[in-house]
Amino acid sequence: MRTQTVTLRILRFKPDRIETPHYEDFKVRREPRMTVLDGLEQIRLNQDETLMYRHCCHHSSCGTCACTINGNPALACASRIADLQSDVITVSPLANHTCLGDLAVDMTSFFREMDPHWTNIRPCEGMTSNRIPEDVDQVVRLENCIECGCCVATCPVSATEGEFRGPAVLAAINNEIRNRPTSKQSLLRIANDARGVFKCQRHLVCSRVCPTRVYPARHIADLQRALDALSSQDT
Repeated sequence: MRTQTVTLRILRFKPDRIETPHYEDFKVRREPRMTVLDGLEQIRLNQDETLMYRHCCHHSSCGTCACTINGNPALACASRIADLQSDVITVSPLANHTCLGDLAVDMTSFFREMDPHWTNIRPCEGMTSNRIPEDVDQVVRLENCIECGCCVATCPVSATEGEFRGPAVLAAINNEIRNRPTSKQSLLRIANDARGVFKCQRHLVCSRVCPTRVYPARHIADLQRALDALSSQDT
């Protein structure tokens, strides 16, 4: 039988304040359908207002609450306490990112790789005509990638090769080729540089942890095939 409380074991670190990272335990009351983010909110509001983490939408649309939960990169807002089946849940910042404090990491380098001119919307599939207002020509939606950084956090190449563009960026490049075929050649040149797709070692873990099923490894394979085809044409 589950206890009425659950322990969140959180890695604490703050530059110039907590120099040596260490785990700190917090007990929070267990509630139905409770998520890890709900637990973090309880701690910040009732026990330690200095706890640092990011959050925004609370329904797995923004990606900001991504962290490492029981060893796996995941969205805190989508990770239910009951599903984790443990009375002690370990929470730490995303790997392969610089920690700013506690669970908050620096995403600057991640976003720097994303060209702001790349498209981030696409036609909304599955919309029947009777659900579309008469004065609307087309319904669009955001792309699946919510730029949470989970794929980078779990990528062994990103952990050892500092110059690797990473799975999220390469998936975005392949997606942009699909949306803007006229830019294919210039985008393939980016994908084929020294930091590009051929650094990938096909561990496939990026696809396994992606919370929105982008499957970055599949996009990387598409880019590799396209580049191999170009190479064959040149020989």
